[in-house]
Amino acid sequence: MNQFEIDNQEHWQAVYRDRSASEVSWYQTEPALSLSLIEATGIRRDSSILDVGGGASVLVDRLLADGYGDIEVLDISGHALAVAQQRLGEKADQARWQVGDITQFLPERQVDLWHDRAVFHFLTKSAQRQAYCQVLEKSLRPGGHLVIGTFAVDGPTRCSGLDIVQYNVPALLDVLGPQFILREERRETHLTPANKTQNFAWFRLQRLSD
Repeated sequence: MNQFEIDNQEHWQAVYRDRSASEVSWYQTEPALSLSLIEATGIRRDSSILDVGGGASVLVDRLLADGYGDIEVLDISGHALAVAQQRLGEKADQARWQVGDITQFLPERQVDLWHDRAVFHFLTKSAQRQAYCQVLEKSLRPGGHLVIGTFAVDGPTRCSGLDIVQYNVPALLDVLGPQFILREERRETHLTPANKTQNFAWFRLQRLSD
């Protein structure tokens, strides 16, 4: 782990150490749009799902309640994952939990669906985005689905004290490359706990089959 990765992990550990999960700007009481886009892919309830940057999100709770039985949650902050595990109680054993930086993640298997709400837009360097795409290629099976939410081009330019990269369809496809086809685009106006609005762009894509 290089110094940047150490600093990055310390930043996100501190975020969840110093504030409750319901106080961070990206907090959602209900991940309605994520659930809608996942449902729109048509995957089966026994399909494998990787929630990248899932942290303390209640998405895993809702997926388990909806009958999805193969869920893995990855986050750079162990504190964030601990919040979700404590909230789920005994049900936490029904999911897999991984602490790590997505750009350094070594997948043990391929999944049917990759979900990312607000991780990708923090990758401001080309090398980080390339590393993300390499992990994505290793992790997502051919024909698999990608649901990704980023700040829109009319959204914030910073979050949690860090710069971000805004995306629209051309910008995202330029990074992901020709192996992904766009299936759907949506917009979301997220209201933060501080009553500020943030415009998100959501994309549902599918990886081409080999």
